[in-house]
Amino acid sequence: MMKTIYTFLSLFICFTPIYGQNEKKIIKEDNVIHFTTFGTGDPILIINGGPGMNSAGFTSLAKKLGQNNMAIIYDQRGTGKSKIPEIDANSITIDAMVNDIEIIRNSLNINQWIVLGHSFGGMLGSYYTAKFPDKVKGLILSSSGGLTMDLFNNLSIASHITAKERDSLAYWNSRISKGDTTYFTRLQRGKYLAPAYVYNKTHVPVISHRLTQGNPKINGLVYQNMRKINFDCTEALATYKAPVLIIQGRQDLIPKSVAYFAQNVMPQSKVVLLDKSGHYGWLEQPNLYFKAVHQFLSAFEDTETVADKP
Repeated sequence: MMKTIYTFLSLFICFTPIYGQNEKKIIKEDNVIHFTTFGTGDPILIINGGPGMNSAGFTSLAKKLGQNNMAIIYDQRGTGKSKIPEIDANSITIDAMVNDIEIIRNSLNINQWIVLGHSFGGMLGSYYTAKFPDKVKGLILSSSGGLTMDLFNNLSIASHITAKERDSLAYWNSRISKGDTTYFTRLQRGKYLAPAYVYNKTHVPVISHRLTQGNPKINGLVYQNMRKINFDCTEALATYKAPVLIIQGRQDLIPKSVAYFAQNVMPQSKVVLLDKSGHYGWLEQPNLYFKAVHQFLSAFEDTETVADKP
C-alpha cells in the first residue's frame, strides 16, 4: 500500500522581485514557508501534488495564470525551500499543512482567494476549503485525488503501464530500496513510472524529472495522518455554496468516478473532462484546460478579494 501511495504519488517576509515574479519567505518561530507570486490581480493559490514534492513543477502553470491574476505557488512544509526542524508524525499533518496556507493568506493580507489544487493538492485544497469555506470564493479541483481516501483502496498505477515498464520500474525501485538514491537512479524510476500519468508520451521526460523530486518520508507521513484522522471532506463541502470547477483528463489514472462523486457532493460544481489527456491537463490539452479555467475565473473579476488595510 505504501508503494502505491508513494507513486501516486512573529512573521518575517523577504521579497525578491524578478519580472513580476516575487519570491517570498515567511519565518514563524521554527517554520519557514517559501512561496512565489506571479502577476497581479485576483489571487489564486495553486497547491501542487505529491505529497512530499516542492512547487517547482508548477511554475509554468503559475506563469500562465499570472497573466491575469496573482498566482501563488508554495513549497509545502518540509519540501523545497520550506524548512521545519524535524520531519516526523508530529510535524507532518494535514492540519499543519492547512495552517501553513492560512499563514500565507494572512501574510498577503488576502480576505478571500480562489484555490486550485492538483492531484494530492486537490485533496489538501478540499480539506482547506472544508476548514475555511469563507476564505475560498472559488475552488478548482484539477485531477484531484478526491474528497475521501476511497481512491487508494483500489488504485493500481501498474495497470496503466506496460509489462516491460512494470519490470523496469520494479528493478529501479529495488535499487532505491537498497540505498541507491542518486539522481540517475531516481530518474530511471521516473522514466518507467511517468507513462502512467500521460496520454501523450512526448511528455514522459518532463514528468520523469518531476518524479525525482518526491520525498518518500513526507509522502508516507501525510497519508498516514490522513488515514489516522479518517480524511473525509464530504459533509463539510456539502454545504459549500461557492462555484467549483472539477477538471481532469479522460485518460487520467484518477477514475472519472472521483470527479463525479465530488460533483454530487458540492451543489455549485461543474465537471470538465479533457479528451486525449492524462493527469496533467495543462500540458496535454493546454487550450481546453486554460479555456475552462479562464471561464471559471472570469466570474470573479469584479469581486473584491484583498482585505481593507487599517
